[in-house]
Amino acid sequence: MNNKILKAVAPLLVLALGIGIVQWMSATKPAPEKKEQEQRPVSLMYSEARKELVNLGITTQGEVRAHTQIDLTPQISGRIVAIAERFAEGAGFEAGETLIELDDADYKLQVAQAEARVAQAEVLLLQAEAAATIKRQQWLDLNPNKTPTPLQVNKPQVMEAQANLRAAQAELADAELNLSRTKIRLPYRGRVVSRNVGVGQYVTTGTSLGRVFATDRVEVRLPLTDSQLLELDLPMGFVASNKHPGPAVTLTALVGTQTQDWQGKIVRTQATVDQQTRLIYAVVEVEDPYGAGASNGVPLAVGLFVTAEVESTEQRQAIVVPREALRSADKVYVVDANNQLNIRTVEVLSTSEHRAMLASGVADGERVVISTLTNPVEGMDVQPITHLARR
Repeated sequence: MNNKILKAVAPLLVLALGIGIVQWMSATKPAPEKKEQEQRPVSLMYSEARKELVNLGITTQGEVRAHTQIDLTPQISGRIVAIAERFAEGAGFEAGETLIELDDADYKLQVAQAEARVAQAEVLLLQAEAAATIKRQQWLDLNPNKTPTPLQVNKPQVMEAQANLRAAQAELADAELNLSRTKIRLPYRGRVVSRNVGVGQYVTTGTSLGRVFATDRVEVRLPLTDSQLLELDLPMGFVASNKHPGPAVTLTALVGTQTQDWQGKIVRTQATVDQQTRLIYAVVEVEDPYGAGASNGVPLAVGLFVTAEVESTEQRQAIVVPREALRSADKVYVVDANNQLNIRTVEVLSTSEHRAMLASGVADGERVVISTLTNPVEGMDVQPITHLARR
């Protein structure tokens, strides 16, 4: 009986003993070493801020306008007998070139008639002067000690003949002027905007023959705020002179697939504030925009919308950083000596395409971040990997 009980209990005792040994080994096993994972710093690029003497500038926009643009009209009436090939839309013409020619037959006749009247008046004047000379001599022979009256020596007749001659000469000059006006010219080089007439058409004084503009220079009207005027040190009502030249201006525009730039100067500012926009307008002039003033052969065409960068004539101290370093709301990210990120608020004096000029917020030599950085946090560890030269 005891053997049977022992045989039945032995397997249970072995199993219980095995479980106990396993639990003891688990309890006495050393705990696994915990390894903390280090956070990897964000890699970024930076550039050093530099303190410099700079010419502050502003950026604004405007439309190119012709300095001189007119409706071409005749000063006399007549039928058009010829039109120059260069008097066509978009074509250019030279100063003094005949653009339109009117029938001059009637005006040549008027010149011939006026010349005849001048010749007749000259003859009558000679006759009057001869008669006056004879009468004066006769009077002196008869009255050697008396002074004759003007009427006694035909002086009024001579004056009348002289006046008639001057009138005839004036009529001749007027007839010659009208004859010259049959050839319609302009005193400047220019371009044709539109043409409204054709050969054979009869036109009268004031008829619009077309619209043209001069190409010796063009203007760009730039809107400026009070603070921008202050940055440029420009007073209201400014007019450029040799003693006080206006600030230089760089005009840029995308023409086709290329960005072109042209150079000009501010020549004047308005003396009043625009009542609708509350802005003050400055006028920029560009000389010879279709010739020497063109950009790589591309003219500064009338009607083109351009961006203008204007530099002040006076220098001042500023901290210069790349334009990419300036974030929204006037923020700049700075890497300190411990390679930690500082988020700074700066005072911006001026910006251009490549640079930003700061009055405060960043010191000379500090490292400013130019990389794109998402979710920046004050004091976060960073890894500056590249030192780019400032632009």
